[in-house]
Amino acid sequence: MRADANGDDTEPRATIPATPAGKGPMEQGRREQATLGGGCFWCLEAVYELLRGVDSAVSGYMGGHVVNPTYRQVCGGDTGHVEVVQVTFDPAQITFRDILDVFFTIHDPTTRDRQGGDVGPQYRSAIFYHSAAQQQTAKSAITELEAQRTWHAPIVTEVTSASTFYPAEGYHQGYYRANGMQPYCQIVISPKVAKARQKFLSRLKR
Repeated sequence: MRADANGDDTEPRATIPATPAGKGPMEQGRREQATLGGGCFWCLEAVYELLRGVDSAVSGYMGGHVVNPTYRQVCGGDTGHVEVVQVTFDPAQITFRDILDVFFTIHDPTTRDRQGGDVGPQYRSAIFYHSAAQQQTAKSAITELEAQRTWHAPIVTEVTSASTFYPAEGYHQGYYRANGMQPYCQIVISPKVAKARQKFLSRLKR
């Protein structure tokens, strides 16, 4: 289990409503967004910010019933939220399917409510889609992976319409970059980063 970060859960944070499914991907110019949960958000953020075509990877919370939740509330497992990373990307450089290929490489989608030593519903595997096209791509990716028997057990990744995104407290953003020598980062995050660098070398930012 990772050690809790030491920070201020009372700092004000913005909320970002999701674009309803079927209305097209949330765009910033020609940009789209992908919102993914696969264990600790520090891990996903550290990998996605390496990829060419990714403008930003923001750690946060989605999928729960509490407004503007804090890290401590989410860690309690009672708010219904998932620790997620919201990735803003240029689809001309990296597709949503490419984003999912990375997602299914750096976490285990067969363990319900846990990733390694991180246990609880906030760590469940989840894809929050921003459009009908993303929903279909996510379902197709899962079907293909199961047909290929990529994993030893059934995939339990939830595919759910995106809801309000709550960015995590400031001390969570860029956590791996700022705390790379911390034991959790070295033991859990660094191997994921190394795996992504090796498998997706051609997609890395120069």
